[in-house]
Amino acid sequence: MTRVAVSPIPGVRRGVSPGRLAVGGHRAAAAVAPATGTRWCRSYRRRLIVTDAVVIATAAFAPIAAIAAARGILPASPPLWISASLVTVVWLLALAVWRTRETRVLGVGATEYKTLAGASATTFGLLAAVFLAADFEGIRTSFISTMVGGTVALMLSRWLWRHWLTQQRQYGHYLSKVIVAGAPDEVRYIVDRLEKRTGAAYRVVGVALDEPSTGTLATDTGEVPVVCGLDTVTETVQRVGADTVIVTDHTERGGTYLRDLGWKLEGTSAELVVASSLTNVAGPRIHLRPVEGLPLMHVELPQFEGGKHVLKRVFDATAAGLALLLLMPLLVMVGIAIRLDSKGPALFRQERVGRGGTTFMMLKFRTMVPDAESMLDGLGSGDSNGMLFKLRDDPRVTRLGKLLRRTSIDELPQLWNVLTGEMSLVGPRPPLPREVNQYEPHVHRRLYIKPGLTGMWQINGRSDLSWQESVRLDLYYVENWSLTTDLLILWRTLKVFVRPDGAY
Repeated sequence: MTRVAVSPIPGVRRGVSPGRLAVGGHRAAAAVAPATGTRWCRSYRRRLIVTDAVVIATAAFAPIAAIAAARGILPASPPLWISASLVTVVWLLALAVWRTRETRVLGVGATEYKTLAGASATTFGLLAAVFLAADFEGIRTSFISTMVGGTVALMLSRWLWRHWLTQQRQYGHYLSKVIVAGAPDEVRYIVDRLEKRTGAAYRVVGVALDEPSTGTLATDTGEVPVVCGLDTVTETVQRVGADTVIVTDHTERGGTYLRDLGWKLEGTSAELVVASSLTNVAGPRIHLRPVEGLPLMHVELPQFEGGKHVLKRVFDATAAGLALLLLMPLLVMVGIAIRLDSKGPALFRQERVGRGGTTFMMLKFRTMVPDAESMLDGLGSGDSNGMLFKLRDDPRVTRLGKLLRRTSIDELPQLWNVLTGEMSLVGPRPPLPREVNQYEPHVHRRLYIKPGLTGMWQINGRSDLSWQESVRLDLYYVENWSLTTDLLILWRTLKVFVRPDGAY
């Protein structure tokens, strides 16, 4: 049965993958034939099954073996080995039931980790009553260590495999071949979003347009071959060996076309995906509810008050306070180095606009000469994009300042702004008052939540982003933020320290 997925395409910009393959020169060809299509998924899934089994068995049996050895009852202790075997079997079954190795969750997003956590919680929820009621202390003692250690090890193993998968995809391997179908403008948008995301699971092999035509479709990332019209998609899927058909919801054929296409694809192994035009709405806010045979798509309205925001504030204050304590020696040393490197204060204070349009003084380590503001008029337009002004080789930046900007250490004093509640750890880029005065009406939505020390803008290119792209990413975050998203952005921010793109 062909699966139909409704998928908003947020299009996070991370650069073009160098090794993607295509027909007609859309991407550079790889030297070695890549593993693509359903083959890569089967191969990758087998690796995960083996790794999951090893990790879970180790987590279940290692504490039992340690307890038995300490008590001198190794190897004979049937209750201990039975309990470890039960944990292993039930846990592996839970991973299968929760579909933790489904194609749609592998390699992208947080869904894979959420399903892992759900499967693990289910396992120990089912077994907790049995083990806690058992009159054997060894089982109760090992239960917590198995649960915590096994879940962490499982998450780590999946992260390592995902890292490996992402690296392979940069060279054209382990990709699903896809045909994008619909109106030219919508098809172009989807192709650009897929191609601008390094590590995306899809390799676009062609497009199908409303009106049959030949040749190529021009996109921001190159030329894509037009392989067929909408009426011959199924035949083309079989001819080119495509694994997925992505259909825009702007096609003039309507729901009848999608229904018929799904029926036709049932005889193939291809997946049918509908790309929603709700590009600023993330998946968790979209719910399908069938009413009298009519599939209605419910979109939750974003909430800017309530329990989630209280929890975010508690997390911000706790994390910022701990970070300031741990980093205090580094902050002091950097402050002293700045004073020795050039005249002027160690800290730079600048007025920024926070939540609801209120202003506050944002702190940074000083990276420019003291009279930098007065030199601004003589620098021309710089590398400005819209209202953003940046110079790659700004003469006002000090020697030490270049290093601090490159490593983002200059932004660490903003932890104090986070602690006092003026900023958040994750949020939109904190704007200048002059920027806000020039905002278009819809851009003011950036001010609905607190600006962040890091955010979508920082992990997706920073100063290399255009003004439009920066606004789009910020608004996407404002509409769809969650604590899980914040944790993922913080994790990717750590990676930016190692490979800083767009920091100058």
